[in-house]
Amino acid sequence: MLCRSLRYFRYRLFRWTLTGICCSLTLLFLVSRGKSPVNQYRNLELVEEDPRYYVNCTGIINGDEETVILAKLQTLSIVYKKRPVLSEKDYIDFSKHCSNFTKVQRYITFPLSKEEEEFPIAYSVVIHHRIDMFEKLLRTIYAPQNVYCIHVDKKSPEIFLNAARSIASCFDNVFIASQLENVTYASWSRVQADVNCMKDLLQRNLTWKYLINLCGMDFPLKTNLEMVEKLKALKGANSLETEKTSPHKEKRWKHSYKVVNGKIKDTDINKEAPPIESPMFSGGAYFVASRNFVEYLFKSPKILRFIEWEKDTYSPDEHMWATLQRMPDVPGSVPVNNKFDISDMNSLARLVKWSYLEGDISKGAPYPPCTGVHIRSVCVFGAGDLKWMLQQHHLFANKFDTAVDGIALQCLEEHLRHKAMYNLLNYT
Repeated sequence: MLCRSLRYFRYRLFRWTLTGICCSLTLLFLVSRGKSPVNQYRNLELVEEDPRYYVNCTGIINGDEETVILAKLQTLSIVYKKRPVLSEKDYIDFSKHCSNFTKVQRYITFPLSKEEEEFPIAYSVVIHHRIDMFEKLLRTIYAPQNVYCIHVDKKSPEIFLNAARSIASCFDNVFIASQLENVTYASWSRVQADVNCMKDLLQRNLTWKYLINLCGMDFPLKTNLEMVEKLKALKGANSLETEKTSPHKEKRWKHSYKVVNGKIKDTDINKEAPPIESPMFSGGAYFVASRNFVEYLFKSPKILRFIEWEKDTYSPDEHMWATLQRMPDVPGSVPVNNKFDISDMNSLARLVKWSYLEGDISKGAPYPPCTGVHIRSVCVFGAGDLKWMLQQHHLFANKFDTAVDGIALQCLEEHLRHKAMYNLLNYT
């Protein structure tokens, strides 16, 4: 497998080096004749990952049923399933030579517009496995003016952490969180991972405007410029799911929970009421938050008391952020009145398909059936989901998995790169 991976890298490096030389000569020729250097973007266009796996991404993005079926059949083939997948060691070895790494992987190392350069975005990315998917996500959202905090689960193998460190070392604006947590599903540790990155991001960079938190199975639906435009339109407001708590979820914060043998357990002990005047709300783990919102969390004694109170609740990320967003003193928040409730479909933060809500849109379903598979009722997207997804306003979608449908990610990445490179003038 390692030999195949190295041959694959050499093939891509040789092919892309030739492409880069040709594009660079073209650029020099245009500049010498006083023409616009727009063609430098060609050197950043993604090249087909492997010629053995041809995919008609244009047809998939347009929702052509025959193309989607053919792509699905390809993902089921033994040849496709056994395609080379880069390991942690591959990334460690390859990223030792950062200039080659960023070139071969097609990172965008200069701002694509003045608007983007003047509106940096911060990211908190929590990961624990699948280094190849993390690197693909980073490559797609990377811009030199942004800043990226990567939190690696303490339970992850050392080689995974080393691979993440090695990749991050190739960029001045990408770093591993200064404090790593042993993350347990539905426990406070998941929130603490984001909190650790929040503190690091505030200390490391003084210019970012908004914070977006991600996990390793997220992927963007918008280019960086499109995100900047949507974030600017918020005018300092936050965007996240926040709705009235249903009775069956109240136990999550009315009882005290603790982690036992790596799993969260209900102690059946009633907690004191939350130390806030506003009511509790339910939402999701992901948010789009202004810098003022993040700074306020660590300045307000009232908020700090509330955060401390949240630490022994069940799945605090699914009610803490939602509740903070309804507190009147919090920057960018909205009033507690139910007219201001925001569902996951209305917020910008994350597009998710739940199996029990899928159906016929013409008959009132919020989204069509998943074309991939379901894990814990959440759709792991397939290529057939892309056309509908790209029509939505969300900045990111969850979940993707190259082991389920690598073509979905391949085509989405190609679509976003092409849009960023060749349709730039449409967004400026």
